[in-house]
Amino acid sequence: MTDKSIAEKEIIQALNWRYATKVFDTSKKIAEKDWKTLENALQLAPSSYGLQPWRFIVVQNSELRKKLRAVAWNQSQITDASHLVVFATREKIDEAFVQSYIDKIAEIRGVPKDSLDGFKGAMVGDVVNGPRASSAKTWTQRQAYIAIGFLLETAALLHIDACPMEGFSAAEFDKLLKLEGTGWGSVAVVTLGYRSEKDQLAKAKKVRFEKSQIIQVID
Repeated sequence: MTDKSIAEKEIIQALNWRYATKVFDTSKKIAEKDWKTLENALQLAPSSYGLQPWRFIVVQNSELRKKLRAVAWNQSQITDASHLVVFATREKIDEAFVQSYIDKIAEIRGVPKDSLDGFKGAMVGDVVNGPRASSAKTWTQRQAYIAIGFLLETAALLHIDACPMEGFSAAEFDKLLKLEGTGWGSVAVVTLGYRSEKDQLAKAKKVRFEKSQIIQVID
């Protein structure tokens, strides 16, 4: 058996430790090296076709965060967390966006672009002109939640607290973040930082259904 840099026990401990933090300690900030690791987790998150139809908007401007809080049910995490990440996704996939991905593949892997024509055709035939074109906005939003999962687990392994949030007006966020008319739209928010001792939920026991209730094995 090969050595593992992170033992299974550490992973489970981290996942048990994490929770949706409601009260952040405003005096604690995420160190730059840890934030870079979190950025890497976002960049490396998987997506269907590898298309990455998302943008991660990190809002550090305190005045803007106050305005965002006002249209996010006045939830304190928006202003109090060390970092605020707004997940935005493509509202529509067009051939130009697919081509930008093809261009990147050719650049990174050193292959001719025309050798990727079949792959490009499959994507265009599906999410641009095919069965998923009419629901592309919903499809891209689902991709964002994959990235959110990667961010939350990475944060837990670093013992950085986080809270995924949907309680906000996406339309108002789009206005404040100047996303209107860009082809991108706000989907979800993740706030990150360190829990406050005032957050009573930090000591609450985690509530999950038994594995036998949620995992079905078909032999």
